[in-house]
Amino acid sequence: MENKDLTFYKTLVVKLPLLKKEIAKVIVGQEEAIDEILISLLAGGHCLLEGVPGLAKTLMVKTISEALEMKFKRVQFTPDLMPGDIVGTEILEEDHETGKKFFKFNKGPIFANIVLADEINRTPPKTQAALLEAMQEYKVTYAGTNYDLPKPFLIIATQNPIEQAGTYPLPEAQLDRFLLYIKLGYPSETEELQVLKSTTGVGKQNLQTVMSDEDIITLQQLTRQVHISEELIVKINQIVRSTRPASTSSTFVKQWCDWGAGPRAGQALVLCAKARAVLNERFSVLPEDIETLAFPILRHRIALNFRADAEGITTDDVIAELLKNLK
Repeated sequence: MENKDLTFYKTLVVKLPLLKKEIAKVIVGQEEAIDEILISLLAGGHCLLEGVPGLAKTLMVKTISEALEMKFKRVQFTPDLMPGDIVGTEILEEDHETGKKFFKFNKGPIFANIVLADEINRTPPKTQAALLEAMQEYKVTYAGTNYDLPKPFLIIATQNPIEQAGTYPLPEAQLDRFLLYIKLGYPSETEELQVLKSTTGVGKQNLQTVMSDEDIITLQQLTRQVHISEELIVKINQIVRSTRPASTSSTFVKQWCDWGAGPRAGQALVLCAKARAVLNERFSVLPEDIETLAFPILRHRIALNFRADAEGITTDDVIAELLKNLK
């Protein structure tokens, strides 16, 4: 990075703490989840958000889009939702001057900067698959025509971990396309008290727009330029490879896992570590970036066996054990 480039980028990077401060006007606590959503945005990926009802998942995503001046759309996934309800559909129209009829493509809610796919596991696989091309290719194909999606583009899907009746679990291929798997916990007692005080009155917080979509695109370019040492790349490779029962030296993994993460996990860990560095106003990756992000990146890319499920072993337990052994 040249000095003039660094100076230019710094004018944008210093806005990131202001962005988080603006989001905190509406969202009490959940700093880790907000950081991980912003990391996913900077890294150019998508995230899966899991939490029990009432943790302000929808409000969190909407607040982030408002502070970033981005177009936001929310899709409530239901068992009768069709792919056309997401990507759009063609309708027959008539030219009033010539009387000639023609088909016009009406764009669906996927054509937004931030798309909230609410309760994604409530819709059948056919509709879930409609997101695959958009998530991976950043375009939609309809009737043989390609339609580019706006940039930046972020899909945030939510799912409820406690209610599984009538749901369609996401297939591994689609899970792997989510850069991060973010888990929301309950707020602390102090945070919950603040929520009760701030949300039950007549006052409403007015958010200021901190950054534009062009600013985010520039920061996404910066993220890929952030320095990461050869030593840390080797460490990331070791972490990912150690999740695979066939090649790991960890007896813990061999005992509890059926299969581990693929190469995409290593790519995600490098990119997200760089994005976390940018979010913390740094231009170099530190070991703590990797250790912090290993959990949301790997937890949906490791398959536990039946014995692990029976014993209550989680993927987070496996990741924690691996990080401890690799230090």
